[in-house]
Amino acid sequence: MPPRLIVRPRKGWQPLDLTELWSYRELFLVLALRDLKVRYKQTLMGIAWAVIQPFFTMIIFTMIARFASIPTDGAPAPIFYYCGMLPWFLFANSLSSAGNSLIGSQHLITKVYFPRLIVPIASVLTALVDFGIAFLLLLGMMAWFRLAPGPQIVFLPLVVVLALLAAVAFGLWLSALNAQFRDVRHVMPFLIQFWLFCTPVLYPSSVVHAPWKRALIGLNPLSGVIDAFRWCVLGAPKPGATLAVSASVIVAVFLGSLFYFRRVERTLIDRL
Repeated sequence: MPPRLIVRPRKGWQPLDLTELWSYRELFLVLALRDLKVRYKQTLMGIAWAVIQPFFTMIIFTMIARFASIPTDGAPAPIFYYCGMLPWFLFANSLSSAGNSLIGSQHLITKVYFPRLIVPIASVLTALVDFGIAFLLLLGMMAWFRLAPGPQIVFLPLVVVLALLAAVAFGLWLSALNAQFRDVRHVMPFLIQFWLFCTPVLYPSSVVHAPWKRALIGLNPLSGVIDAFRWCVLGAPKPGATLAVSASVIVAVFLGSLFYFRRVERTLIDRL
């Protein structure tokens, strides 16, 4: 008689098992490719949606800035707003995908055992493809306006990683809560829209001059990310305290979300 393996949920708060995650590393790629195919399956515009969203939002924000005389830190308004929209859409799309990932994969979760943490993280990685496509348009726009990034561009990958970490941090919270309370999926679109206007995308954070107020803006984790992205690409004012506070908030939320997700993970099958 072949040996049987019985998997039982653990009790209490559980630490992150990196060894177990590494053993399922191939599943990350499989789920990410699945989400990418589903996103653009039977769509008329295909991957063009990765550019359409930030591009037309940039046009609207540029028109608002001209009517309201909003400063853009000396950069052309289209470039300034497109640089703000790229990290924002990377975060927003990742957050939305992660928040609904467990519900969307319930048929898989209830049949096969694997670390559930893989599902929301893999869904975040798919937004990186959209970001890469939209970033190509940014390079073309900079060539049109005859702009070239400075040496600080080497820090851009770190800023992208920080944006993804923010999406994972809040996405883990929302995905676990969404599995418990289905109202969360109705709240997420409103939350993301409200978050956009609380983030210095339409306006530069440089309009706030007091250092303590700049640090206060950093409590919004996307403030430091967007300021850092614009600094890397356009040489805008250094984010300084804003980035430091935002990074601290992101790390704190990320650690908290890991422990909370592990806490809820053992009861997911009963809730899905």
